[in-house]
Amino acid sequence: MSETGGKFTFKVVVIGDGFVGKTSLISKFTQGGFQDEYIQTIGAQFSKYIEKMGNDSCKLFFWDIAGQDTFHFLRPAFYKASLAAIVVFSLEENEHGTESFKHVLNWQGEIKKFCGDIPIILFGNKVDLVDEKNIDEEKVLKLVEKKHFFGYYKTSAKTGQGVYDAFQAIIKELYSKYKEIPV
Repeated sequence: MSETGGKFTFKVVVIGDGFVGKTSLISKFTQGGFQDEYIQTIGAQFSKYIEKMGNDSCKLFFWDIAGQDTFHFLRPAFYKASLAAIVVFSLEENEHGTESFKHVLNWQGEIKKFCGDIPIILFGNKVDLVDEKNIDEEKVLKLVEKKHFFGYYKTSAKTGQGVYDAFQAIIKELYSKYKEIPV
């Protein structure tokens, strides 16, 4: 690292089914807030976050991409130039939670198709709405290992559980990957 410090800019896409809490997770991490009512993302929106890593400054743009099928045709353009991805599913013990987990591989496949081999991390969100003893941790961890996600975090955008650690994992992964590459 240089004494004057380097500047890094990273684009991270955040994807998953609608209503899994992508926007709320980003808001919790970047602004510390949580909004109870659901607001559907139309197309995509982005949030900026700056993290100091030693003498370096990392500017992150989190692209919150709409998960509804209505917006599928827009996603390839939104993925462009992404250096990492976060796939979010809901841990809720209902049809929505089950379906959002089933779609994790579809999201991962789409990211790989349009972004190549970038780090992808998995967030199981809404842990505050379930009894953690009922989560089939083994099933999730097998998927993470088999499909080479670089990590898995149980999160709650409402309470903040796991959110900081999960986002820090992606930031540290990007920083360590790109800090050694000469500019």
